[in-house]
Amino acid sequence: MRIDIVTLFPEMFEGVLGHSILRIAKEKYLVQYNLFNIREYADNRRCVDDRPYGGGPGMVIKPEPVFNAIEAIGQQAGIHSKKILLTPQGHRFNQSIAKELAREPYLMLICGHYEGFDERIRMGLDAFELSIGDYVLSGGEIPAMVVIDAVVRLIPGVLGDLDSVVNESFNGDLLEHPQYTRPAEYRGMKVPEVLISGHHQKIKEWQKEHAMKRTRERRPDLIE
Repeated sequence: MRIDIVTLFPEMFEGVLGHSILRIAKEKYLVQYNLFNIREYADNRRCVDDRPYGGGPGMVIKPEPVFNAIEAIGQQAGIHSKKILLTPQGHRFNQSIAKELAREPYLMLICGHYEGFDERIRMGLDAFELSIGDYVLSGGEIPAMVVIDAVVRLIPGVLGDLDSVVNESFNGDLLEHPQYTRPAEYRGMKVPEVLISGHHQKIKEWQKEHAMKRTRERRPDLIE
């Protein structure tokens, strides 16, 4: 998969993309990350935003540098990308969308900042708008990192154990069952006997039962 990130602050991504699963995916040649600075495509590097028509606080990202960037990147890539606009007004990101995006060969994530995008960026781009939650951040960079992490780990071959993905929360509409490791007892808290019994069928039944219980307690909306 090719992932292009179009942003005003490419340096924000260097630490995230260089560690843990995202780094491993790159080292396995399963994903390629490319960072593009919107300022490089502005007629004046200092002028990527302006005050909104009609008044209001803050600054809005101008359409010209964004369109210039996306068109130049597209010509260089030579293939069509799935464009994603990170905005609080977008579709709520979830595991189902992450699975769909993991099937794409080429994602382009476009990060807003300040007071958001000029509306013509939304109108003129064939982009899928995504939000990671009902709150507002300073820009689209952190949401883009969330989307990248959730998507890349689903690419076949990135995680060594396929069960790691299959048994996680939100796969099959349930939260994940409780997990334990050694020691068998810690500060008076014991691992349930069934998990150390070696009885695989009973262990599966326990895991399913407690996944249902946890989901009912914490996210009953998933069951509904």
